[in-house]
Amino acid sequence: MRAPVRGALAAAGVAVVAACGTLPDMPPSVPADIVPSVAAPSLDAAESGRLSPDGFDAVQRMAVRIRNVGCEGLSTGSGFALDATTLITNRHVVADSESLQVNTYDGRDIDVSAASTATLADLAVVRTEDELPSSPELAEADPEPGARVSVVGYPSGGRLTVTAGEVIGTTTDPLNENLGEVLVTDAPVEPGSSGSAALDESGRVIGVVYAKTTDGRSLVVPQSTLREMLDDTSAFTPLPAC
Repeated sequence: MRAPVRGALAAAGVAVVAACGTLPDMPPSVPADIVPSVAAPSLDAAESGRLSPDGFDAVQRMAVRIRNVGCEGLSTGSGFALDATTLITNRHVVADSESLQVNTYDGRDIDVSAASTATLADLAVVRTEDELPSSPELAEADPEPGARVSVVGYPSGGRLTVTAGEVIGTTTDPLNENLGEVLVTDAPVEPGSSGSAALDESGRVIGVVYAKTTDGRSLVVPQSTLREMLDDTSAFTPLPAC
């Protein structure tokens, strides 16, 4: 049974902020002419065993950068392929958009055909016209405390970055109280990391990053919740125009 961390968060008086901005406010706009760059660490090829000829691991190839061109400016987030033409990201990454721009690890632009958002959780599904380079498997079970976790995404709208940590436990979702339990990890995330896949040591998705705490902990919608919502045809509704 996963150890709850609800008490620890409350005792510390920790505020929660979204990985793409402070919640409950919408993420701040990013200047259209400035996209901060963060160097991407290299992976150990022998350790991963999944490096492609171009030097990118399969779990890196499935991550995408999402730019939300909205009515009030530009914001950035991350996402990952669920299958050849389906992306998973956060609701707040795609909200209030006039158009969505999706880029792959090698700089290729992917045309978006449709998007829908969940009301219960900070999740969104984006359909693409072009096929995505790679898609991961979903883990069969949610991780236990102490399990290693990696987050693959585009912090600050910059370059592809992989950060690592471990699962601390679970807590009641502080932003969507009807959702239930979410995972808490110490894998570092930054603005722009929202929608990143959280992966186990085998490269399987254990959840979707959607927020961080002021002490640097990341909050993750578990894969079990993602599965349940994907199986519910009423869980997602078409994204309204801004």
